[in-house]
Amino acid sequence: MTDIGKPQDPHRLRNNIFIIAGTVVVVATYLYLIIAQPAVVDADFKLNGTAAVIPLVGYVLGALLIAAGAINRLPTTTVVLVPVAILINIVVGQITAALGLPLYLDSIGTILVGVVAGPAAGAVTGGLANVIWGLTLSPLALPFAIVAIVIGALAGWAARLGVFRTYWAPPLAGILTGIIAALASSPISAFIFGGATGGGTGAIVQAFQAFGNSLLASTTLQGLLSDPLDKLITFTIVMLILLALPTRFKQRFPFVRQYNVLPGMKKKSAAQDKAAA
Repeated sequence: MTDIGKPQDPHRLRNNIFIIAGTVVVVATYLYLIIAQPAVVDADFKLNGTAAVIPLVGYVLGALLIAAGAINRLPTTTVVLVPVAILINIVVGQITAALGLPLYLDSIGTILVGVVAGPAAGAVTGGLANVIWGLTLSPLALPFAIVAIVIGALAGWAARLGVFRTYWAPPLAGILTGIIAALASSPISAFIFGGATGGGTGAIVQAFQAFGNSLLASTTLQGLLSDPLDKLITFTIVMLILLALPTRFKQRFPFVRQYNVLPGMKKKSAAQDKAAA
């Protein structure tokens, strides 16, 4: 999960170590949740004291380590965009859950940052968004922080590989991202929440269980039904947002310029970037 960096960065090794360490901490936290199955939330869907400390510390520490490795590579424009993206995630996610839709739509900001600023920035945005959301409005969001981190990283890599240079590829990338997200989130849904994660998705889990499927199979099938559609919609929304933004604004992101992320943008070399700075 690396992002665009300044040419000949003397701290590149140190920064990469931070990013790798943060990734290891996040994965270890995820494995702890799956293996230990702590009661992170109580019957009233509130954070359950000490049981929530390890995932909280793990995800926050992991996100901060990744941020420490990426922050010196990020322009001020990206740093300012991250809190806005977090707010978009939480607001749209809350509205979607309140409406009882079998979707999430809580990663628009994460994917947007990933596309314009790279995998590390997208991962940090996703992780911090779920931690903040979990501590404020919806404790259910906290254990799924790793899924948000994965989504942000995948969005950044998709952009780096040229997915957003065409108009038809982002929805396909969204479907693939949704499948990966479903496989990562289904054990959390099953083992931590018993399939009851609120919104319209819980009803789908119950429907699959009614057909004789196990809890894990039901949450997996629900994820494979909801997540690809959700990410198809989200990636498309992000593409539309990017098309609507002024070219001058998009050109302010070095990642966009260096990797020729969007349609109609010419790739610039590091020397050209330096000269334009």
